[in-house]
Amino acid sequence: RRFHELFFTLSPDKSAIEHNVRRALLLADKSAYDCYADFAEKGYYNRIISGNILQRVVIDSVRCNFNSYPYQVETFAKQFITRASNITERSLITSCRLINSVRSDNNPQGFIIEQFNVIENKDLRTVER
Repeated sequence: RRFHELFFTLSPDKSAIEHNVRRALLLADKSAYDCYADFAEKGYYNRIISGNILQRVVIDSVRCNFNSYPYQVETFAKQFITRASNITERSLITSCRLINSVRSDNNPQGFIIEQFNVIENKDLRTVER
């Protein structure tokens, strides 16, 4: 849950984006960094900043299978993207595996996310402002 909040809730402030993404990446392996680098390369964060866009994620549910290790996880969420002209609601489904790690101030849950993957991220509706 915390990883998604840090990674997908964005404000049009470069330093805030970098700070939150850096904190999120402390909870994950290179697969999350690769996702971040892909977004950055496609200009996603620059469009957030230049368009003065707010993006907020709300977690609907997290499904974890603790019967086998590493633990398989699917996260179901909604993204709300607020622009000057409209608000777009998007579905967000991700998958990953959790491996045990040492608890720390940066990782109080004691898990590392690996094989992070965005399965679905599609528009559900757009409402004019």
